[in-house]
Amino acid sequence: MGFTSLTFFLFVPAVLAVFAALPARWRVGWLGLASLVFYGSFGWVNLAYLAAVFAVVQITVLGLARAREGQPRRAVLTAAIVALIGGLAFSKFGDFALAELARLTALPLVQTGIASPAGFSFYVFMATAYIIDIARGDVTPRGPLNNLAFLAWFPKILAGPIERAGPFMPQLAAGLRLRPDLAVLGLQLILWGLIKKVVIAESLAPTVDGAFEIAAYAPPMELLISLYFFAFQLYCDFSGYTDIAIGLSLLFGLTLSENFRRPYLSRSVSGFWADRWHISLGHWFRDYLYLPLGGSRVGALRRHANLLAVFAASGIWHAGLGYGVGWAFLVWGLMNGVYVSLGVMLRPVWRALGARFPRIAASRVLAVVQVLVTFHLILVSWAFFRAGSVEQAMLVLRRIGGALDEIAAIARSFPYTGMHMLGAGLIVALIAGEILSERRPIIDRLRNWPTAPRWAVWYAGLAALVILGRWQETGFIYMAF
Repeated sequence: MGFTSLTFFLFVPAVLAVFAALPARWRVGWLGLASLVFYGSFGWVNLAYLAAVFAVVQITVLGLARAREGQPRRAVLTAAIVALIGGLAFSKFGDFALAELARLTALPLVQTGIASPAGFSFYVFMATAYIIDIARGDVTPRGPLNNLAFLAWFPKILAGPIERAGPFMPQLAAGLRLRPDLAVLGLQLILWGLIKKVVIAESLAPTVDGAFEIAAYAPPMELLISLYFFAFQLYCDFSGYTDIAIGLSLLFGLTLSENFRRPYLSRSVSGFWADRWHISLGHWFRDYLYLPLGGSRVGALRRHANLLAVFAASGIWHAGLGYGVGWAFLVWGLMNGVYVSLGVMLRPVWRALGARFPRIAASRVLAVVQVLVTFHLILVSWAFFRAGSVEQAMLVLRRIGGALDEIAAIARSFPYTGMHMLGAGLIVALIAGEILSERRPIIDRLRNWPTAPRWAVWYAGLAALVILGRWQETGFIYMAF
């Protein structure tokens, strides 16, 4: 029952209708039940994983309430974190580790067949943050029904955002209700998310998949186009899911956290990861790994080691069923860690140059150059994210790099297809919209338009879904992470 399936388009109105008809005190329970039905539609074994995480949370909440301050309380929290993160690690990497062990030794190959279901790492991270925040005293423990709704809420369970109990739980406690203003905004976000997914991402996917499947034989120009296309395919696929999840939640009066903020307009790699791309994951690693390691409060060498540790952990987290489990994700994570670390080292230099040449520092030309450089640094790392192995990623980059000295001539004579032209057009339209939204979101701009042109925009979006939409059941990429 994916977001783009007919079944889901029937499921949501039914859940919403019952929600509206129920007394306020029953609504959280109903949404919890609907979420279990939704998650179970991807395989009833998924509910066993969710039940195990829920059980750990409940036991930990009780344990923290009964344990005294000090060692007993830390022991309860440590056991819970080991159970959650250990279970996640084994489900994602158990068979990979056993295969690597067999490859490096004379031991026979043993495989468990255990694999994490869709969304598992997202609600494991939410559960881990919840119990840590309770132990710190940052949030108040809630009852089982609210805990279930927090973990299982169906719009976000497959691919986030990775919500925090702090802003989420009070909304449940305050009583959920339908709000027309939020519902209108929600429907607009759902439409925009669907356009990103089924029009843009799915139109780019065939070119990307075709080139990476034959990376050793595809023309360098095709590989370069595919790498550019993948950057926007991944962005539209993932941010499209987030827009739909946030929009669906607004229909029920729930507000989720922002997860994307026009990332490809970032002027630095650190800004890309901290404030614009998968924001909820970045903040999770900041609060529950980087800061406990000492953050930036330690010496310079330790600070850079902490940064690399966070990005290595992020790379490992991304390994999964989407593009396989392998070392390429670790390389991808470390590459971005090095980018950020170098940016931190050079920050005093840029500040000094900015003070020496203030007009240049404030110029739009420099801003555009910074955006382009940042984008291409991220682009190179995406090769390791998309490739099935480090070797394949290096092959793609070598073949592109070997043709860069004559890329202008190759670009003029390359036999572009209709899919190339459509993909390029969609990307240009997306970038134009992102630039306009940088100062003021397009949805806010449209509110001040006259009724006829405003509705014409939304009807044009619906027409794009019908005419250009590719509605095949491919799922969302981040569901597998």
